[in-house]
Amino acid sequence: MQSWRRVNACTVPAAVAMVAGLMLGGPAASAFCGFYVAQADAKLFNKASKVVLAWDDGDTSVTMASDYEGDPRQFAVVIPVPTFIERKQIGIVEPKVVDHLDRYTAPRLVEYRDRDPCAQLYGAAAAMPAPAAMMSSAFRATAGRSRVTVEASYEVGEYDIEILSTDESDALVDYLVENKYRIPDGAQEVLGSYIKQKMRFFVAKVNLDRMELGGGKFIRPLQVRYQTKKFMLPIRLGTVNANGPQDLIVYALTRKGRVETTNYRTVKMPSNMDIPLYVKGDFGEFYKALFDRQVEREKMSAVFVEYAWNMGWCDPCAADPIPLADLQALGARWLDAAPAAGRFRPVEAYVTRLHVRYDQAHFPEDLQLQETRDISNFQGRYVLRHPFTGAASCEAGERYRQSLPARFQKEAETLAELTGWGYRQIRARMETAGQAFEEK
Repeated sequence: MQSWRRVNACTVPAAVAMVAGLMLGGPAASAFCGFYVAQADAKLFNKASKVVLAWDDGDTSVTMASDYEGDPRQFAVVIPVPTFIERKQIGIVEPKVVDHLDRYTAPRLVEYRDRDPCAQLYGAAAAMPAPAAMMSSAFRATAGRSRVTVEASYEVGEYDIEILSTDESDALVDYLVENKYRIPDGAQEVLGSYIKQKMRFFVAKVNLDRMELGGGKFIRPLQVRYQTKKFMLPIRLGTVNANGPQDLIVYALTRKGRVETTNYRTVKMPSNMDIPLYVKGDFGEFYKALFDRQVEREKMSAVFVEYAWNMGWCDPCAADPIPLADLQALGARWLDAAPAAGRFRPVEAYVTRLHVRYDQAHFPEDLQLQETRDISNFQGRYVLRHPFTGAASCEAGERYRQSLPARFQKEAETLAELTGWGYRQIRARMETAGQAFEEK
């Protein structure tokens, strides 16, 4: 599945400034001057969960959005938390807000059209700078058994929530089973490791009566906020609950810069590569193949960066700007409610999109994270270049036409390398789409 959106990138910065007043100063408004045409959002991947993790010097907010499908009465979540959780620390976020952040940070496909190679002879506009160069110069800017204590119970929207503590993992498993939670094999050992760390357990399940009373049709994202010195995301309970590898997309919101893992390799996805024109109709399949290949190359032991950028601007933008109120709802509570003065100002919010495919064998530890001071920009971005099709009746035009077959061959080789698709099949599809490897 892929989402389509056509945006003239030359006009995006002005639109951002008018709508949100969050535009960042520095780069030229015509940085890319192409068209954003498609995005690879989280819906591409099966068994995918989305977590928005906001971090501000220990103030932590975790918003969980699951791709769960089925009877809501079977849905439950158990999350280790480092401290007691009060009612005021729990909230519900509308799904559209998380979906907006997903679209905004998704890998994207952009397209450009070659200029007339003869135009410069007649004093036309200078050639467009290479996108990669422009990018690099952008802004760096107790119940049940007595051994388990129910410390609190809350009703939050459609959720019934309990805060549990215990010194024994078998007691916790017994309690959860007695209360109709389905506990997978292997969970006791993982729960025991969190108990040794003196962590509590945030346990939530859906109350169907309240869900129906509220008119809800979908399980909304659940948010919990707390203070901790450890910047981490617990994922091990997910590994014992899964039937095979699963995908997790983390949208980390911070003040200072890019987020990376400290106990696993953090790797940027390949980006800024020219690929054949026909991929425009197959971008979702292209990106899935690309991600699969990167996971294989890293032996499923790396965390991948798909996007890293200040939230004040984007180029090209894969979605409309995100209002400050929505960023605050997602946990960036340090933000001023009023937009920054002036058109070209950054905001104190930097987003890092991390994508990990994990299972118990390859990810035996939770994700340990750190906020860096790196504010350079990165996005998973893939480029279509349409050849000029006019007469181009000049010497430069002839040289341009002669250069196209080699360019098309390079695009085919790049696509084969990125995806593992067969070169011959790629070439055949390119020629069908009008990208001939022999000059006619």
